Amino acid sequence: MANYVIGDIQGCYAELMSLLNSFSFNPTVDKAYLVGDLVNRGPNSLEVLRWVYANRESVRMVLGNHDLHFLAVGYGLVRQKKGDTLSALLAAPDCNCLLNWLRIQPLVRQVGQYIIVHAGLLPLWTIGQALTFSSEVGFVLAGEGYCEFLSKLYGNQPAKWKPDLMGVDRLRLIVNICTRMRMVDSNCQLDLGFKGELSDAPANLYAWFDIPNNRNDGSVLVFGHWSALGLLQRDDIIALDTGCVWGGALTAIRLEDKQVFQVPSSLAPQFEGLGAHLN
Repeated sequence: MANYVIGDIQGCYAELMSLLNSFSFNPTVDKAYLVGDLVNRGPNSLEVLRWVYANRESVRMVLGNHDLHFLAVGYGLVRQKKGDTLSALLAAPDCNCLLNWLRIQPLVRQVGQYIIVHAGLLPLWTIGQALTFSSEVGFVLAGEGYCEFLSKLYGNQPAKWKPDLMGVDRLRLIVNICTRMRMVDSNCQLDLGFKGELSDAPANLYAWFDIPNNRNDGSVLVFGHWSALGLLQRDDIIALDTGCVWGGALTAIRLEDKQVFQVPSSLAPQFEGLGAHLN
């Protein structure tokens, strides 16, 4: 039995199948964990989501920003935007089944010493707190008020965490931290505008994982979301978004021995530069 974590797929079904074949994934004994953003921008979101759902006993995921955007579009709360590639998924006869399954997926998962999240965890949070906050959002998404919550999900405020935040402001910030965060200032306030390479970051901003004295309890955080960061392996973090949807590669890592597997993207360059939503 082996445990694999796979980076942002974003509708790249052919690459996902090639990647799984490259390490002879066996769903009867192996487990695969997906860092979120299964859908959108790429060409085959329906096929990706159907495969994950069919193999849900051995394939687990966390929610990414594009998965949440699909939920909002799929439940009729917002319209598709320029650059979305969700039409086939929305027209599928099993769309409601996939929507209802997707919205009960968590923001954060723990696999032994590894913590899997789409974008990152606030350095101020312990792992226990992060799992609790993920459960708070999960409770709302699984409950009767999920449409109201999804309709109020979009936005960048509040940007600074306070334990006494309440209501939709608290939940929106938890979601933004887990699915959109890249940079923070020295007070751990989110800056959601910067998406480039670390070498180009403004002097007053820091990658969330480089804030000193974080409270991540010695765990290894595995995440995606930041294609400009690419593959990055350190003792405390593993970044897996290698920009398959932009013509890069789809990447997985086997947790037992840290072996990396990659397949190149087959997508044409015109996919690059499409606008993000809840980015």
